[in-house]
Amino acid sequence: MQPRILIIGTGDTKADELDFMRAKVREAGGAPVMLDVSVLGDPPYTPEYDKHAVAAAADTTITAIIDSGDENSAMTLMAAGASRLAKELRERGEIDGIIALGGTMGTDLALDVALALPLGVPKFVVSTIAYSHLIPPERIATDLMMILWAGGLYGLNSTCKAVLSQACGAVVGAARVAEQPSRERPVVAISSLGKSCLSYMTTLKPELEKRGYEVVIFHTTGMGGRALEAIAAQRGFAAVMDFSLQELANHLADSVVTSGADRLENAGRAGLPQIVAPGAIDMVDFPTWQPVPKRFADRPYHAHNRLLASVTSDSEARRGIAREIGAKLAAAKGPAAFILPAGGIQEWDRQGEPLYEPEALAAFVDEMRRSVPEKVDLHEIPEHINSRAFIDKALSIFDAWVKEGVVPSGVSERQAAT
Repeated sequence: MQPRILIIGTGDTKADELDFMRAKVREAGGAPVMLDVSVLGDPPYTPEYDKHAVAAAADTTITAIIDSGDENSAMTLMAAGASRLAKELRERGEIDGIIALGGTMGTDLALDVALALPLGVPKFVVSTIAYSHLIPPERIATDLMMILWAGGLYGLNSTCKAVLSQACGAVVGAARVAEQPSRERPVVAISSLGKSCLSYMTTLKPELEKRGYEVVIFHTTGMGGRALEAIAAQRGFAAVMDFSLQELANHLADSVVTSGADRLENAGRAGLPQIVAPGAIDMVDFPTWQPVPKRFADRPYHAHNRLLASVTSDSEARRGIAREIGAKLAAAKGPAAFILPAGGIQEWDRQGEPLYEPEALAAFVDEMRRSVPEKVDLHEIPEHINSRAFIDKALSIFDAWVKEGVVPSGVSERQAAT
């Protein structure tokens, strides 16, 4: 296989770098396909897809893009065209992966292109702002790969060649061995926060697999929830068990450990069946290597490791989280159920553990009862979220939905019927 790699960049300003990348893709055994997103100038080489093709894909012209107002509006239009063009090329089977090069402008465009392509298509961005907080979670594609463009401000040098060559080899290799997601079995998504905090998935996963489903578990430490939301938006699941909403609580508390403002929205917007529970909404995360935020200085504290620490939110904040959950569930277009485990919502809020606050938990439970909309089935249980009772409740709701045809039957059940 000779993977066809779409190389994206502004050839009028970064011709040397892009030409070097084209050579490295060839050297790695790939077939380079150049897509030029220049606006004012032209590259010294002839790209397979020039700026006029990009503009046409955005239903406009380069002249109109130049006249659009400023560099921001111009690059936004080029991003729309490049995204549509890359998507069409992939759908026609003409590319196997992409690699894009840029500073803030090129990265801004590249993020849109990556989002336009489905999970399983290798996407590599070489950027001067890789891993920066300038990039919001919702702009990051589910399987995006990034590398810092060290020494890449102006022209080629040995430092940036080392980076560019790695990136080109990586995207060619990924395209050669990448497996596309299988849809042989219906897929059920489960959100969780690691086995030590939320452990229900250790039982739920094999139980659902016995029923013929593929189970995909998302670790809700920011980007895990982002991946869940992105795939849900593309209707990539048969059902969602969204049992760890801690990223939503983090977002409301302005924590950097967020998956964006649309957490708990995309499954509902897509009409997917979803069973929801408030796992770990009592915690607010922050980097362990930073001081505890002043507003949380007197709150119970738990260091999970040298990267991630948590404090608890107070009763009033938890009531606000409950109202936000209710509002998001109210907007869901598909069937939804909410399980309310009144006995606790994460492992460290048990009696004797560092985040145990029964009064604050009671306030949340009280507000949650008021906030769940009428169209959502509320299932309150007195037990903890990590109990067998919680698992049994989730499975009973799921099995009832399968019987009613709300959730498609698993492969094993379909085979048994035939």
